[in-house]
Amino acid sequence: MANLEVDFLGMHLKNPFVLASGILGTSPSLMERCALEGAGGITSKSCGAEPRVGHANPVAIAWEGGVINAIGLTNPGAGEEVDLLRKTKKRLAAMHVPLFASIFAPTVTQFGEVARIIAEAEPDLIEVNISCPNVGSEFGTPFSASASSAAEVTREVRRSVGLPISIKLAPNVPNIVEIARAVAEEGADAITAVNTMPAMLIDAFAAAPVLKNRTGGLSGPALKPVALRCVAEIASRVKLPIIGTGGISSGVDAAEMIMAGATLVGVGSAVWRDGPAAFGRIGRDLSGFMDQERYNRIKAMRGKAIQ
Repeated sequence: MANLEVDFLGMHLKNPFVLASGILGTSPSLMERCALEGAGGITSKSCGAEPRVGHANPVAIAWEGGVINAIGLTNPGAGEEVDLLRKTKKRLAAMHVPLFASIFAPTVTQFGEVARIIAEAEPDLIEVNISCPNVGSEFGTPFSASASSAAEVTREVRRSVGLPISIKLAPNVPNIVEIARAVAEEGADAITAVNTMPAMLIDAFAAAPVLKNRTGGLSGPALKPVALRCVAEIASRVKLPIIGTGGISSGVDAAEMIMAGATLVGVGSAVWRDGPAAFGRIGRDLSGFMDQERYNRIKAMRGKAIQ
């Protein structure tokens, strides 16, 4: 039977599947449930310095290509998040499941401040969501849009904490390899690729956007080809482990992401659709695929499509 165990930054995971940020990562009980259902790692919902109520409803909608959401980074603020993460870490540690804490901020300085606060909970990794707008720039361009701004955030977070950090990159950039190289040079330990893709749905009968926020982030099956391309390009040029995220709904999807070069595989929209049981189903699918194709270990598949 195929062995799904994976080593990642000195951590040993029972399988490569990680709950993606923003999906059920809001309370210790929900994150524990995902671990019990088969997640190898858990990423909490992104948190910032101050509490945010997020956007008005409707904030998410499923369509034939996946999910579009504009939640608005709802979170309790870093101070309260620390207590939540401490409780979660205690529960997950008993199951030998690592906890990744996701953070965001509107300025470079605040990225460092939030990272320092969250580090008090001792998560196993801090995932840095740089797709939020930089309020210090003239047009509020996201930090993920350029190598220089991504590097600046990475440098600040690296200076602020000693924990492993993974920088979460956006897919809608001209040269994702350039950005990946920049964050690697500034001390990133890993890269998460990719975040959602900006998108929009319109209700023709109402002659209006479906989401209250007008636009949102596209995830699910429609994002998978974009994510595979981004992961493959990064893996070919940057020597950091990658958490490949985007459109993973089956074991074959996961195998494709690993063959593109990913070490871990983020699962989000499939959990939004099917609940935490998606982890067990996808894991069984991947194990069956590996047995059929005679792969004994995950490592034997990694990067095979880009060699």
